[in-house]
Amino acid sequence: MSDHVMAAIDGSQFSENVCDYAAWASLAMDAPLTFVHVVDNHSEVPEDANLSGNLRLGAREKLMKELSDLDEQRAKINREQGKLMLEAAKQRAIDDGVAEPATRQRNGTLVETLVELEKGVRLLVVGKRGETADQASGHLGSNLERVVREMHRPILMVPSAAYKVPEKVIMAFDGSKTARKGVEMLAKSPLFKGVVCHVVIVGADTGENRSQLEWALTTLRDAGHEAEGAIRAGEVEATLHAYEKENGIDMMVMGAYGHSRIRHLLVGSTTTEMLRNSHIPVLILR
Repeated sequence: MSDHVMAAIDGSQFSENVCDYAAWASLAMDAPLTFVHVVDNHSEVPEDANLSGNLRLGAREKLMKELSDLDEQRAKINREQGKLMLEAAKQRAIDDGVAEPATRQRNGTLVETLVELEKGVRLLVVGKRGETADQASGHLGSNLERVVREMHRPILMVPSAAYKVPEKVIMAFDGSKTARKGVEMLAKSPLFKGVVCHVVIVGADTGENRSQLEWALTTLRDAGHEAEGAIRAGEVEATLHAYEKENGIDMMVMGAYGHSRIRHLLVGSTTTEMLRNSHIPVLILR
């Protein structure tokens, strides 16, 4: 199961979009597609909770047995629900044109499971928030923050807005070594064949920035892409969002910031803020 697209699904509002974008990526990359659902059966009862009160020993043992039975029943229901979700995802992908999508169900926690499975993954597709995350619009699910921090594969984050085949993508560019690597990855990716690539430098219109932008556009055009670029002054996030709206951008591409910071996605960083506030899919390159 090497070199495949993996899509993590749950019962959240994002799962249908995750299916559609994963199917799109699988077809564009000519890569097998696997849906994974993780059953997390952590007990909802705190370990140190005093459940016995002043009950006699026999009554306490009976209560603990009943709670244990309830845990088993809940775990079984979670597994069955997950199987139904996986079957629905598989059928949706087949309807989208994927020949033989695979499904996997695992027990454990989402982040540890994805990290364990990442060796054969070419692209991970996840929803912006999971089913148990705070539904506040600006909240980025803690699971996703940890996935972005700990995974070493490209990640496509999918919002709740309706699925749309990407026709225009934007990449923020600053001329750094990491950003140049991102442009080169974007240029080579089969995901963006026929897609218009926009490159934006947020900063002053200097000779250096013009030179950097020209390098990025040339790299993309030499790879066969239609490419457009701009240098805009302003605050990074607001400037990129404004450009995105003005130009009808369908997807944002961002580079992870260097190996030394992969494990430390800083709260307040440009990457995190763009993820939190984006209403279009965001592809994070590694």
